[in-house]
Amino acid sequence: MADSQVKQIDTENNTTSASTTETTTTETTTSTSTTTSTSTPVAVIAAAPKVTETTSTNETETNVTSTSTSTSTNENATIIVTLPPIIPGELSIDEKFRLAKSVGVECIQEDELLALFGRKKNPIAYDGFEPSGRMHIAQGILKAINVNKLTKSGCTFIFWVADWFALMNNKLGGDIKKIQNVGRYMIEVWKACGMDMTNVRFLWSSEEINKNPNDYWMRVIDISRRFNLTRVKRCSQIMGRNDSDDLSASQIFYPCMQCADIFFLKADICQLGLDQRKVNVLAREYCDIIKMKNKPVILSHPMLMGLAEGQEKMSKSIPDSAIFMEDDASEVNRKIKKSFCPPGIVAGNPCLDYLKHIVFQAFPSITIQRTSENGGDIVYTNYEQLEADYVSGTLHPGDVKPALSKAINALIQPVRDHFVSDPEARKILNTIKNYKTTR
Repeated sequence: MADSQVKQIDTENNTTSASTTETTTTETTTSTSTTTSTSTPVAVIAAAPKVTETTSTNETETNVTSTSTSTSTNENATIIVTLPPIIPGELSIDEKFRLAKSVGVECIQEDELLALFGRKKNPIAYDGFEPSGRMHIAQGILKAINVNKLTKSGCTFIFWVADWFALMNNKLGGDIKKIQNVGRYMIEVWKACGMDMTNVRFLWSSEEINKNPNDYWMRVIDISRRFNLTRVKRCSQIMGRNDSDDLSASQIFYPCMQCADIFFLKADICQLGLDQRKVNVLAREYCDIIKMKNKPVILSHPMLMGLAEGQEKMSKSIPDSAIFMEDDASEVNRKIKKSFCPPGIVAGNPCLDYLKHIVFQAFPSITIQRTSENGGDIVYTNYEQLEADYVSGTLHPGDVKPALSKAINALIQPVRDHFVSDPEARKILNTIKNYKTTR
């Protein structure tokens, strides 16, 4: 029986759409439950695991305009923020390819991504996240920008709320209730931060795996028997670990499960950070072994730097290295003011990193405000112009930091407002702020 089941797994083609990708699900909040219209696809806002969902089969595609606008006043300057909306109308295959490719600093492989858009009108892209603490701007604003690009390209985007994975990785002391509370908090942030929720779905790993355990665990077992321990341990970076660490048995099993997630969700595009690259490559190697024709495309976004010198990755366990999505304006200003920003140097400079990957992706232009004695205001319509002036010395860190602070404050203001105005969201935030973030 086991052999026949494994054979079935091996011959499955990942271009086949699963039933889970063809449903429109009830949007669930703590206090209300509204069944969506059968004419417009909407995001699945999953509440806690074990919440019953109402579904309807619907394959009609409708693009809607979604704009998040906020006004933030800081240091006598007002910035109005509008994240790029989903523009109605069908993009060409080449336009979809270029827009989707712009999400990543690495694409494996570009020809496969182009072919995917020629083959499927609505590919499935996914990202998984461990609920492990407060959300920083790399997970919030950068993710919203990337998801908006992919859904505009026609993709359905699945957020895999990896509560079981956080448990296996001993996050929050292995307390599943705390982990799931953080998962709810993260969903609240994404709902408020300018992400267009059309064709976005939030699925909890604990809930979905228990719905179809045989398919999931047979895939995990098959992956685990195809690779040796050394190859699997090389993926430990995905958990924030090293292969030389004293890993628990659950952490050894973790990469096999994350690899299985890709096939379980029928993902065409793995849209995760560069730190998840090794397990995504493992999935492609697995496709070679089982002779699966269409491999998942890897579209890796950059890892935003921490604010201190030498921090290659923003870390929520080091609060001053990260800007959190509900930090108040004074806290954002303080963190950026003391951040590492060497004059004339781009490499390892977090301020320029945020301008490139967040600010210029969210704004059509940015104004550097200066006194007339210092050269007056300068308007930049692209990052390359700003970088060139910074390297030449035309711009100083004292010019860049205030502009960056104003832009970041404006981008996260809707999230602050949400946690003030929504009592349930505020309750969740107050609860998780008391949790100690663990590595």
